[in-house]
Amino acid sequence: MLDRIKQIDTELLIFLNNLGNKSWDPLWVSITDKFTFLPLFILIIFFLFKKNGTKGLLVILLFISVLILFTDQFTNVVKDFTQRLRPCRLDELQGLLRDIDIRCGKYGFFSAHAANSISVTIFIINCVDESVKKFLKPVLILWVMIFSYSRIYLGVHYPLDTIFGLSFGIFSGFLFKYIYNYFISVKVFSD
Repeated sequence: MLDRIKQIDTELLIFLNNLGNKSWDPLWVSITDKFTFLPLFILIIFFLFKKNGTKGLLVILLFISVLILFTDQFTNVVKDFTQRLRPCRLDELQGLLRDIDIRCGKYGFFSAHAANSISVTIFIINCVDESVKKFLKPVLILWVMIFSYSRIYLGVHYPLDTIFGLSFGIFSGFLFKYIYNYFISVKVFSD
């Protein structure tokens, strides 16, 4: 059963990866780079500041930092435990995947990019005004989907790596949302 799941995962990766072409590769390489979205992040920080003030913003940024650290380190523990090589590391997939010049880490299960992007999205949506949330939520969800797919497009993650990353990210995003809301409700961070 597990072998069949891995086979389907590999076949889906090959199919999705081969939908791309050379002219689109630079776009997808830039999409997977965190710094490409710096203007979006700055806009989000502005919205968070507008609703929460300086002290509230600093608390939120602290929570986001710890959230990313938690999600990223847990992802690394799982990667080291499962030791599933990234598709770009497997000789048997060379020639089946498109050759895109990008850094290819060693292990890929599961995607830290996917986990971090959705967890931070869930947390941020919790911390902005309702009026901002109406337009920011679909923008961030679209960003997560595109950002996560870029990992498959580039051949550095299997689809299941991304799906499990998104799943864990949803868990950790909601966990930190509830922890943050608890601390705010008991006024741990009040003057």
